Amino acid sequence: MTELEVGVRGTGYKNVTINEEFFQGHYPGMPIMPGVLIVEAMAQVGALVLLSDPKFAEVRPLLAGLDKVRFRRMVVPGDRLEATAEVLWFRKEIGCMRGTASVDGEIAAEAELTFKVLTKEESVR
Repeated sequence: MTELEVGVRGTGYKNVTINEEFFQGHYPGMPIMPGVLIVEAMAQVGALVLLSDPKFAEVRPLLAGLDKVRFRRMVVPGDRLEATAEVLWFRKEIGCMRGTASVDGEIAAEAELTFKVLTKEESVR
């Protein structure tokens, strides 16, 4: 994480290299980071934002839904992908965050990420 406002907002990054295994077939001769992995980067930052809040210290955040997902530009080897997640609302065990992923200040993807948090007891089942 490069920035963190506990329980509210966070930013992290991934240096995208040609050595990533997913570039083997996505796509031959034209390596593009899969959109699902860009969304996963936003979700992982969102999970860290939640877990930074002491009231969520003992839970496991699960990605429960995606809305308003848009891809704006390709992410390719050599890019530094910056992912940000900001809490929009949280009620009981369900919450929503706004995620963005950008390269050099240009938005690559954006989404609303819905999370459900599981207690330790729920996560052992």
